Amino acid sequence: MKPRIKVAKAAASPAEASNELYEAITLAEQAHRMLRRDIISGAIPAGQALRLEYLKERYSLSYSPLREALNRLHSEKLVTSTPSRGFRVAPFSEEEMWDTIETRIVIDCEALRRSLAKGDDVWEARLVAAFQTLTQAPSDRGANASDHQHADDVQMEVHHHQFHRSLIAACGSRWLLDLSDQLYAQTERYRQPSLRDRRYWKLERDVALEHRQLLDAAVARDAGLAAGLLARHYRETGRAVKQVLGLAAAGQAAT
Repeated sequence: MKPRIKVAKAAASPAEASNELYEAITLAEQAHRMLRRDIISGAIPAGQALRLEYLKERYSLSYSPLREALNRLHSEKLVTSTPSRGFRVAPFSEEEMWDTIETRIVIDCEALRRSLAKGDDVWEARLVAAFQTLTQAPSDRGANASDHQHADDVQMEVHHHQFHRSLIAACGSRWLLDLSDQLYAQTERYRQPSLRDRRYWKLERDVALEHRQLLDAAVARDAGLAAGLLARHYRETGRAVKQVLGLAAAGQAAT
């Protein structure tokens, strides 16, 4: 049996947030979580080599759990591997980004329709609570955009994910939820690095209004409208990210 360590467990609901919850995980799981977090956030940029010596120094872990984590991330398509170049963070690709977005629309819109059909009063209350938490969270991201992710930004992303997850939580399909999580990670690795660029926040878009419209359509159980709004929301994000990363890519190519 592999040795396990205890780490703080994320609260599944606001009621659990005040409790000290821990879970036992393997070192490989810890390595996977930290690497996955840093790849999605852009702390380790797209295309960067993932040499074991560098990772060992960064995370203070031995080679064995790091190799296991890299192989798992490779299966999740967040990491690429070749015999000659080893492991690398998957590069950015506009074609791949749009393919992921459109696939996410297919999965999440189907999950949303099912969730609206099956969701009860408890689901609705949790959705409204998730929206309120998202809108009340402190954030001045446009003014403070930088290469480094602040603690408030990290918490804002947690609230953002919880709101979107709450929309589809009552779909009744573990497969849809799991696929949604995988596609979320793939799209976030494009979106999150963009958020630290001031140009992203100068684009004309009211994301708070988009979230409000999504909530209203969901509470009204208007599946057609909600699915349409969700698809537009994802595509608008894709267009914004394309502008920011497209400009960044051009600047990097010149260096």
